Amino acid sequence: MYSFGFVGVFGKPNAGKSSLVNALVGEKVAIVSHRPQTTRDNILGIMNGKNYQIVFVDTPGIHHSKNQLDKRMMKQVRSALASVDLSLYLIDGTKLPDQEELDYINHIKEEHYVVRTKIDKKELKDFEFDFEVSSKTGKNLSELREFIISKIPKSKTKNFLYDEEYFTDKSVKFLAGEQIREECLNLFEDEIPHGIAAQINRFDEKENLIIVEADIVCEQSRHKGIIIGKGGKNLKIIGQKTREYLEELMGKKVMLKLFVKVEENWRDKPSKLNNLGY
Repeated sequence: MYSFGFVGVFGKPNAGKSSLVNALVGEKVAIVSHRPQTTRDNILGIMNGKNYQIVFVDTPGIHHSKNQLDKRMMKQVRSALASVDLSLYLIDGTKLPDQEELDYINHIKEEHYVVRTKIDKKELKDFEFDFEVSSKTGKNLSELREFIISKIPKSKTKNFLYDEEYFTDKSVKFLAGEQIREECLNLFEDEIPHGIAAQINRFDEKENLIIVEADIVCEQSRHKGIIIGKGGKNLKIIGQKTREYLEELMGKKVMLKLFVKVEENWRDKPSKLNNLGY
């Protein structure tokens, strides 16, 4: 028998959704940072085995919408909830859920399985959960993986949707933009990251070389200088780490050019969101 199905991964910002998907798939599918709302789109992570293919849908963190980008992110969450075979609701195991989240969990409990994450850190167990895992140490990941496989639809034929060499549905061009954004999220202070996006303007893959040109989009002129840094220091750090990631991923030399562009209030401009792929 073969198993194939979709698993939705939900939860509040910083619940560890992307880290869990990356750990289960065994590849870097989604960017990770300590900033909330790092994931802005539904990203598919594909876990392949001899008799199974599980497609994880890593969703944006559930939060109240403040702008058009937030609304589109929550639309992505609702879309994923309606189309998966199994749902995992993740709780940050380093802090207790508030009453609003507890009420939400009680409401969805029959349709979702609750997973407490980050158990390698301080443990808080004053609430009920179905599984507890650590994406960092790998504790209980095998048990969760086997449980997921047992719950996914079965068939006598191998009806996998994706090539078994794929670990995500996203293009390398998309992954490049996300990696640029991850480096920004981890480099700058709280006031800047949410107003940052990465737009890939050129992505040419040749036999032994990949040429990438990209804009880092920010909302305020004063942020542009911070992103560039003194003597271009910060931009060099972002570019170097992104190049290293892409060269390891693709096994080719990467030539990357980064520019910083100011676009005021881009998160509330539908046309700009469309251009950025949100």
